[in-house]
Amino acid sequence: MANKRSTKDLSLSSNERLYLKDNHSFLFKIKKAKNFKSKYLDFYTFHVGFKKKLDDLLLVVFKELTPLSAVYSKTSTPSAPIIWDKKNNKGICKLLIINAGNANAHTGKNGIKAIDKYVAAASKYFKCKKSQILVSSTGVIGEKLDVDKIIKILPNISKSQPQNLLSASKAIMTTDTFPKNIVKKVKINSKVIKIFGIAKGSGMIFPNMGTMLSYIFIEANLSKDILKKMLHENLDSSFNSISVDSDTSTSDTLILFSLSSQSQKIIKSPNIINKISNALKEVMSDLALQIISDGEGISKLIEVKVNGAKTYKQATAVSFSIANSPLVKTAIAGEDANWGRVIMAIGKADSQIEQNKIKLMFGDYLVANKGHKYEKINLKKLDTYMLNKHIKIKVNLGLGKFQRTVYSSDLTHEYIRINADYRS
Repeated sequence: MANKRSTKDLSLSSNERLYLKDNHSFLFKIKKAKNFKSKYLDFYTFHVGFKKKLDDLLLVVFKELTPLSAVYSKTSTPSAPIIWDKKNNKGICKLLIINAGNANAHTGKNGIKAIDKYVAAASKYFKCKKSQILVSSTGVIGEKLDVDKIIKILPNISKSQPQNLLSASKAIMTTDTFPKNIVKKVKINSKVIKIFGIAKGSGMIFPNMGTMLSYIFIEANLSKDILKKMLHENLDSSFNSISVDSDTSTSDTLILFSLSSQSQKIIKSPNIINKISNALKEVMSDLALQIISDGEGISKLIEVKVNGAKTYKQATAVSFSIANSPLVKTAIAGEDANWGRVIMAIGKADSQIEQNKIKLMFGDYLVANKGHKYEKINLKKLDTYMLNKHIKIKVNLGLGKFQRTVYSSDLTHEYIRINADYRS
């Protein structure tokens, strides 16, 4: 099975682990929104040739101008789409264009010129301003984007049928093994609104706002300021709490859209806004967990919870030090409760740690406490616990009241296989 999941036989701009004709079963059961469509927008998907097969271009056409809020990777080597979006978009969108298979990153001025070219063609076709278009790209870094592949498909849109949410999420995939999407219903007074979204990401995941892209839509009339507030309130506990390989992508993009008709009044009620925000948090967390559950080569999901920290910054540093440690990740992959590696990761994260106060557990099993090994460890039960697909590492630093929970994947031979021949 491992050989079938290798990317070695794929073309340069194609890295597809999806739809492999084998008996691969996913690590976790994922709910998929199969036939969902929204009355406020249309999804159009095409195969234009950025990938060797499968759809690799998604156009999201909004029926009315739509307010949004976006966050992008804080990398100092951002992709051309991030540079272009931040410079040109003013928080209103008519059209979202996403291609998979070519990241259009580290492509210099030519990368920006390519976007200018296909955005000009799209703005003419959809009769909107260039500033009302958003673009995203994901895939191989450093390859020139063949802009004609996008431009040539535009006349076909009038002859095409809008697709559903599942098809949209498939079209933005690269090394993903399954499409990531969600639809959540929220009852507001006597009405039900929907929050739905799509995401992609499997490797180069350590968001700092992975190759992570996510687009979330709220069927409610919300101002740009409220969207921004909601997005930032829920970011740390969702997308910024996952890591596959500690590598922050050049392309990370998360955009939140408000969908409504002109007749709908803008929502100002704090109670309603809070209810929508709580539902949004669930949507963002679900999509983030779908991404980490599809980490390249994953055989186990690692959940790291650090509490008793002196500051939130300390809790964050320690939790990610554990989650990103190759030694911890390989131990988990080998089903070895090597708790000493966790102690190492705690110590390297912060010089203010007091090791005699550390309490460390794997699941519900205490393994170290008060500066030394817990002498009553039931090794048989602990070894059985390590066979689980979801491994929880719990740390109490004994220093304060702050905590942080993050999620990671283990490090397997398959991760090396996938990334050793990514361009082969």
